Amino acid sequence: MQKYICDLCGWVYDPELGDPDNGVEAGTAFADLPEDWVCPLCGAAIEDFSPTD
Repeated sequence: MQKYICDLCGWVYDPELGDPDNGVEAGTAFADLPEDWVCPLCGAAIEDFSPTD
């Protein structure tokens, strides 16, 4: 699955890991994140993420 990087702080969302500390289960694709989900490191919105290798 595609990983996404926060354009503001560099934190990487890895769908294989999810974001369990914020209620996102492992295996959750970036496109399936809740609309109100934010970067756990800096609070950036979904719009502030870009696909990465």
